[in-house]
Amino acid sequence: MNQNTVPSLASLYVETHESPSDARLAPSLMQGFPAEPHRRVTWHNWMSPPYSQWGFRNLARLRPSIDVRAGTGPVSAFKQALQPLDELHFDSECGLSISVIDHLIASQTDGFLVLKGDTVLFERYFNGQCPQDRHIMFSVTKSLIGALGEQLVCEGLLDPTLTAAHYVPELTGSAFGDATVRQLFDMAVAVDYSEVYEDPDSESSQYGYACGFQPAPAQYATFESLYQYLPSLRKRGNHGGFFHYVTATTEALAWVMERASGKACHQLLQEVWSQLGCERDGYFLADPWGRSVAGAGFSATLRDMARFGRLLANDGRQQGRQLLSAEALAGIAAGADPAIYAACADFSSWTPGASYRSQWYVFNDHSQALMAGGIHGQYLFIDKPSGVVIVKQSSLGDAVSPFDGDSVRMLRAIAAQLTP
Repeated sequence: MNQNTVPSLASLYVETHESPSDARLAPSLMQGFPAEPHRRVTWHNWMSPPYSQWGFRNLARLRPSIDVRAGTGPVSAFKQALQPLDELHFDSECGLSISVIDHLIASQTDGFLVLKGDTVLFERYFNGQCPQDRHIMFSVTKSLIGALGEQLVCEGLLDPTLTAAHYVPELTGSAFGDATVRQLFDMAVAVDYSEVYEDPDSESSQYGYACGFQPAPAQYATFESLYQYLPSLRKRGNHGGFFHYVTATTEALAWVMERASGKACHQLLQEVWSQLGCERDGYFLADPWGRSVAGAGFSATLRDMARFGRLLANDGRQQGRQLLSAEALAGIAAGADPAIYAACADFSSWTPGASYRSQWYVFNDHSQALMAGGIHGQYLFIDKPSGVVIVKQSSLGDAVSPFDGDSVRMLRAIAAQLTP
């Protein structure tokens, strides 16, 4: 962590602790017929505070979406044995001892759930969120895609040694064409791309325009769909031997998976989602051509995300049925070379000790854990030895925040506390 951010992080905690709770709430949004302009959430402002508190859990009211059906079976009920985890303290990057509740409030958490086995140990909602609300998970979506992709490998439908262009000839000549499927899985593609969210001219912003996250400025209104955008990206260097986080790489992987399986990503996920006993349908943001936004576009309730995490904690089993291959999940949990990931300081400072495998952050140090993370404070965390699953849904004002490192510290501290 940059030392210049340390005092600012400490001051942010102090400021949050001293401010009244109503000062942290967004104004009443989308009230009235129509809502007044300053209370109106639109395609233009839904990702910016204060509008994001409403926008992140109501995206389907603003943009086209593709449902992932919950199925017709009974809801998988949770037991409850609530514990006072809100007062658990962990060591912050800034040197302070911070309580879970202080971090949840400071990091603009909307929903937070801790599950162990079938038992909810802690569940809280903030900022007007309700249990039935479906909150966007941003890049947590990548990890769902990674698990589904590894399932296709185990089924013999996808060969990780073949190139992307083998499955998707349209990618020939692009950055992705001669990359192997394994390199797509592990973010090891040499693509000329910067994942800088605040720069409206960055490739990641151009990705957002192509997928429909935000309206495209005139100079970037070239691409009608991700199917057009992905072949336009160019190679820079040689593939492999490094970690280069690029959302478009996940989209290329998803395209390969579609071609290999003959199914869209929402269909692949629905085959699993519909058997989890979910309370509600999930949904993907649809790009302008009706394609699931696989790199950042999935929304679901807090509890349903925990159900997916529980499936992974149980090695792919749900009530006696093997919904995901235990072999596929074991391959993910084995992780990759931590030294490759450690060489990327921006990420390794956030998740020290991790490696990156199949779109998941993997810890194999003092406890084996899988983590999926998304901008603005979204997390799915699975501690394998203890069976603890944690979901955090948030509406942080910044895509990348000073609180991000502490969120990971908190998740790991909770899991350690609950490990016998």
